[in-house]
Amino acid sequence: MAGIQDEKINPEEKINQEENPNTAASDEEAKKDMDEKEASEETKEEKASENAEASDGAEEKETGSENGNADEEDVVDGEWQSAPEDGGIRGFFKKNKKDKKDLQIDELTDRVRRQMAEFDNFRKRTEKEKAASFEIGARSVIEKILPVVDNFERGLDKVDLSDPFADGMNKIYKQLMTTLEAMDVKPIEAEGKPFDPDLHNAVMHVDDETVGENIVVEELQKGYTYRGTVVRYSMVKVAN
Repeated sequence: MAGIQDEKINPEEKINQEENPNTAASDEEAKKDMDEKEASEETKEEKASENAEASDGAEEKETGSENGNADEEDVVDGEWQSAPEDGGIRGFFKKNKKDKKDLQIDELTDRVRRQMAEFDNFRKRTEKEKAASFEIGARSVIEKILPVVDNFERGLDKVDLSDPFADGMNKIYKQLMTTLEAMDVKPIEAEGKPFDPDLHNAVMHVDDETVGENIVVEELQKGYTYRGTVVRYSMVKVAN
């Protein structure tokens, strides 16, 4: 039955096949070659697509590694701040490096701090020099006043203090000594004290068995100190 239907459906084709058996075989081989050619072209297209995707992936990987390195550098080198909410990528990004204006501000701030420190050192040094200059000036004035004090003492030793004039001179002398004491000028104790080369200037030596050795037996000129330092040494007589 199948053979009868084939003869009814394609009688001409069957006749052609019977008349030309070689032509039918060549058509089948040509169709087979075209199928193989199309399959090889599809295989080439698939390989090309795979190579393109592989290259794109490699580029994305390199870009990602570069971005990753940059992010690591950002973490190490700089501070982090949140990105503005402008519809873009949200996250944390490195704060931009300082521009020239910020660098100038830092430089000027450092310069001002240095100048302030130098000025503070200059002020302290000036105060010390001023205090030292004051000490030198005060000592110089005191040294010039002490001979006046000596003359007062010599004159008052020779007069009768019951005389109103002598009593007035004695009051002036006491006022002068009170002023010197307020300035921290004090007389050096000498008579009856052991000889001290830091305070006394021995100009005479005597033999006296009634006193101990190296004891000041007489003060020839009174000495004074100013703020704990000697302004004038006491001129004394010392027993051997």
